[in-house]
Amino acid sequence: MSAAPPALPDLAAIRAAARRIAPWARRTPVLTSTTADRRAGARLFFKAEPFQRTGAFKFRGAANAVLSLDPAEAAAGVVTHSSGNHGAALALAARLAGIPCRVVMPEGAPRIKREAVAGYGAEIVYCAPTAEAREAACARLVAESGGRLVHPYDDAAVIAGQGTVLLELIEEVPDLDAVLVPVGGGGLASGVALAAAGAAPGLAVVGAEPAGAADAARSLAAGRREAHPPGPVETIADGLKAPLAERTFRALSTHLRHLVTVEEAAIVEAMRWVWERMKVVVEPSAAVPVAALFTGDVVARLAAGSGRGGADGADGGGLRIGVVLSGGNVDLDRLPWAIGDAAASGGAVRDR
Repeated sequence: MSAAPPALPDLAAIRAAARRIAPWARRTPVLTSTTADRRAGARLFFKAEPFQRTGAFKFRGAANAVLSLDPAEAAAGVVTHSSGNHGAALALAARLAGIPCRVVMPEGAPRIKREAVAGYGAEIVYCAPTAEAREAACARLVAESGGRLVHPYDDAAVIAGQGTVLLELIEEVPDLDAVLVPVGGGGLASGVALAAAGAAPGLAVVGAEPAGAADAARSLAAGRREAHPPGPVETIADGLKAPLAERTFRALSTHLRHLVTVEEAAIVEAMRWVWERMKVVVEPSAAVPVAALFTGDVVARLAAGSGRGGADGADGGGLRIGVVLSGGNVDLDRLPWAIGDAAASGGAVRDR
């Protein structure tokens, strides 16, 4: 007898998460830019999660997971693995709740993210920079401490917390046609897609991921989860290196309208563009959906699918598109345009 598929939160769970985390999480602003609108050929509304606590959307899911623990679970504390943002978020949520937190981090994780996790009071355990090493170290810590594993994305409470991003966005901008969201392990994209399916069924959810970490694109094309090729996952967007879980694959294969991949040069250029033109510090992962809008045919495809715009939808037809800027935790000593990394930038960081 086959096992039941992993649970996914519904709209009621996402709304309950919004109420639960309201005392802890910030309601982040929605930003606009006429320059971005002209470049993309649509009206854009940027949900600015760099202004969330710990500097990224991850605090929403971590807070919901911690606040959902029963007293016995809470007493033993929480365990996770993270390249940084989820670890910092869980560390802060655990500190606010007064419970222990242990975080497995890959060797070579960005300095700012390592310092944040430690600064919020978590115990850090380092491991090799592979998904297998992270999971093995986590399993060992759970066995030793009895703590509750709060997975960065393969957790229904975490996904429900991330879905609150979409609820806030459509409350402020209720007539959106689409929303773009970065895809790594799929927790944010799943939460947004599930919230949209329940609260705004006509809203097109579009995922964007680095071409160097395109397991989601391969998985959705194949109709089954596809692992990353052997060896290191090569992308500047370190927060998007994780592979989909069965839970997030199921959510995205059901609810995602499109998935776009973008090259490294486009990610760097979009990141710099947001810094320079919008005056918002975003990390590479947050720039991925912006790069998809600026370099791909996303707007034309959405316009054609909606029946708006010209015969080919090329003018966008006045589409209104939300963009989730997922976080702003950047190691300022490793800015791609400051260190002259030609391989990463491809020369694309020179001004337009």
